[in-house]
Parts: sequence; C-alpha cells; structure tokens
Amino acid sequence: MSNGAAELSTHLERPLGRGHRPAGAFAGAAGGAACGDLVRVSLAIDPDSPAGRILDAGFDASGCGATIAAGSAAVALVRGAPLLAAARIGGEQIAAELGGLSIAKRHAAELAADALHRALGAAARACAALAPRANRTLVAMSGGVDSAVAALLVARGGGEAVGVTLELWSDAENEGELSCCSAQAVRGARALAHSLGMAHLSIDLRAEFRAGVVEDWLAEHAAGLTPNPCVRCNGSVRLDAMLELARRLGSDTLATGHYARVSEGLDTQPARLADGPGGPLLRTALDQAKDQSYVLSALAPASLARLRFPLGELHKREVRELAEQAGLAVARKRDSQDLCFLAGTRHGAFLERHGRLGRRPGPILDVHGAVLGEHSGAHLLTVGQRHGLGISAPEPLYVLATDAGANSVTVGPRERLLARALSAREVTLHRAGGCVDGVRVRAHGRRLPARLAGERQAGHHARVEIELERPAERTAPGQLACLYAGELIVGHGTLLA
Repeated sequence: MSNGAAELSTHLERPLGRGHRPAGAFAGAAGGAACGDLVRVSLAIDPDSPAGRILDAGFDASGCGATIAAGSAAVALVRGAPLLAAARIGGEQIAAELGGLSIAKRHAAELAADALHRALGAAARACAALAPRANRTLVAMSGGVDSAVAALLVARGGGEAVGVTLELWSDAENEGELSCCSAQAVRGARALAHSLGMAHLSIDLRAEFRAGVVEDWLAEHAAGLTPNPCVRCNGSVRLDAMLELARRLGSDTLATGHYARVSEGLDTQPARLADGPGGPLLRTALDQAKDQSYVLSALAPASLARLRFPLGELHKREVRELAEQAGLAVARKRDSQDLCFLAGTRHGAFLERHGRLGRRPGPILDVHGAVLGEHSGAHLLTVGQRHGLGISAPEPLYVLATDAGANSVTVGPRERLLARALSAREVTLHRAGGCVDGVRVRAHGRRLPARLAGERQAGHHARVEIELERPAERTAPGQLACLYAGELIVGHGTLLA
C-alpha cells in the first residue's frame, strides 16, 4: 500500500475525533442534500491564549468514505494549532494530509475546509483575543481583483495581511459567480488568500444581513421607497463586524478594496472645515470613475480612523496591471455589477419571492390624473425611470411619482423631474453645514453643486433642505443624499419625496 493510500486508510479506519464535540465548542457545517455528503467540524479555542490556540476539535460526517477521512484530517491538522495557523489550512492541506486525493474525491477536502473555516470564524468572532500586532491588518476579501490587490499592497508594505470574507446571503436562485458574499465566493476568496500565503477567516453574517439590510430593503420597497442597501450594509453591518473581528485578532486596522480615501485630520483639511467635532473624513478616490465614497458615506469617523483604502490613489487599470504582474488568477475577473443578494436574480422576482410583493396591476396616470395604461406594480418602478413603462406617447415619459397606497404611478415629461431643491431626513453632519458645496444622490451619479439652507451645526438633524445651484432631475425617495465639501464627505441623509 502506498503512503498516500495508507494515510487515507488510517483516517478511514480510525477517524480522529469522529462524534466528539468539545465543551464550549464552535461548529461549522458544509454539504447537504445537494451533494449527499455532510461534514460538521467543532472546535474550542483558548480565550486566554495570545495566539488563540485550538484546545480541541472533533467532527461528524455522513456520505462517502472520503468525506469521513477529510473530516478526520481536518481535526488532525488543527488540534493544538494557533488560530491564524489553522486559518491557513484549506482543501490543499487536507488533501495532502490524506496523501493526496483524486479529482473525483477532492470535493470531500473542500467540504471539510468549508466546515472548518465556518467553525474558525465563529470561534474567532466570539472569543478570540490575540495579542496586538502593530503591523497586522485584516483585509476584506471578496474573491475579486480589487480586494486581492489591496491584500497584496498591505503585504508589500511590510504588514501581515489576514484575509476575511463574509457570507451574507444564500439563495438557490442566485448565480454564485456573480455574488461577492455567497458560499462560493467565500471559497474562492479563501483559495486566493492562501495562494498569497495569508491566513483567511470567514464569518457567517447571513442572519444579521437579512435582518439589518434585506428586510429593510423589502419594507421600504413596499412603502414606495427606493433605498440603497449598500449604504446601510457598509454603515452598520458589514464593516462594523469586520472591525470588531480585527480587534479580536490583534489588529487596529481593516483594509478594503474600495476606491476611496481618508483625510486624516484638520491639518489636512481646509480652514472652512474646522467647525465641528474633528476626526477623519472620507475623501473621494483618485479614480473618479470608480469612486465608492457614496456607498461608504454612512461610516462613523471612529470607524474611518481604523480603515485603510490601499486602492484610493490608483486607477482600475493600474490595479489590474498589479494583479497580472503578481500572477493573480483574478486579474481579469469581471466586476460584480448587481446588488450582492440579487446576483443574477431579477429585481421583480426577488421582491415577489422574499417580500411577497408580486404582480399588482395599477394605473399609470398623467399629471392631470388621466389613465394612460397599466403597470405590474408600483413597487417595481422608480422615480426618474423611463424604460419599461409599456406605454407610447409623442414625447418620452418618465416616472414622476409612485403611490404605494393607491398603487398608482404618475408619469410626465422630463422637465417635470427637474428641481431646484431637495429635502433630506435623518441627516448627519460631521462638520458645520456652511462648508457643503455639493450633493450626490445616486451611487454612480454626478456631484451637483449645492448648499444647505439656513445655519446647520455639526450633528444630527431631523430634516434639511438642500438648494441646488442649477435645476437637476429628482431621484427616488429613500435614496441617500451624500454631502460634499470639495473632495470630502461631510454628511449624509435620506431623500424625501
């Protein structure tokens, strides 16, 4: 019998830790009905260990023999290992522990790795307390080229990069390749991190994401609003969870692949921004075509102080060139364009399946109240929309308003969309309102010259009026109004109708 066959046979005949669940253990599972194999790994870490040593581990598995052997191999590899050493173990290492696996059986090693990393992530998030390391940076990784290059730049700067990927959404109707937060994306990001020699952890935030982002998104659609879920996710779910994990891993900083920058303090800001509580401000990226400051604008200054954006001074072309030079497989991977929880699912189909917002025919009205046609549901249309109305007219017609209660949609010519002022609710100002000189009301829209009406001090305001320098198209209520002073983001609020 070859050495590889002997190692596989040993884990099959005497599986290590099968049926064992350590006291106080954290567990992770992978597989299930789709493949017929299921593995569950349980582990306990020492919360007082400066390295987060894994005290004990066990597993359960059902399915083929290779799955049982892979669970045993995972236990053998992690028992007694420091947390970040265990976080470098993937399918390759599990297969190697078994003396190598055929392509047909490699699936078992990947399942065991998935289960192991879910257990590691749960343990790290709950009770890890690693000794602080000044040069350690947690890097948010989606499996795409931007976050991969962000990790590369952290490592090249002499830092220790540790990758983290969040599993936010699971839906059989979604296309995993198009999502940055699916189980498939987590596996790809882990493989990428390991190829760079990095430890990698994954965190299951599906419950928090559904409750804090998706449910609100569905409710606001039902109320006739068009929210931006990415702003809410970045501001109160995703980045907060990763910053807390960074602290537990002994890191003060979190790096992401966003195209944005941070202005560190008042000494780097114009004098007109001195009136306020101080602290760092978000700044637009050098590459204005890729700038993501809008979706990050709800971040608190305390969070910004710990965030690093390695791509902020780069153009997308340069990022792809760096990835190619480093031989990264994702150098030419296409960018995700959709909301992560849609990922190949039609907007209307998602609303129907998850929000019970199905087809609800109602009238399309002109500005005088005359019926021009019928729509499939007011929740499917948004202010400013032109296409998909299903009616013809001598001139182009745009959605001017939707009424969720009456289930009606009002349309009219473009000039009816133009406004000289906007209203926003729940506005946060990081500096006094007199510094505001622009507003953006769409993630990929242009910045509009504007100022705030009246004297507004830094802080929170129930309602603020935004005066535009020139008439501009209104956007859907529920969208974010991002307030600028030059390149700096000094506030944000939610648009009213």
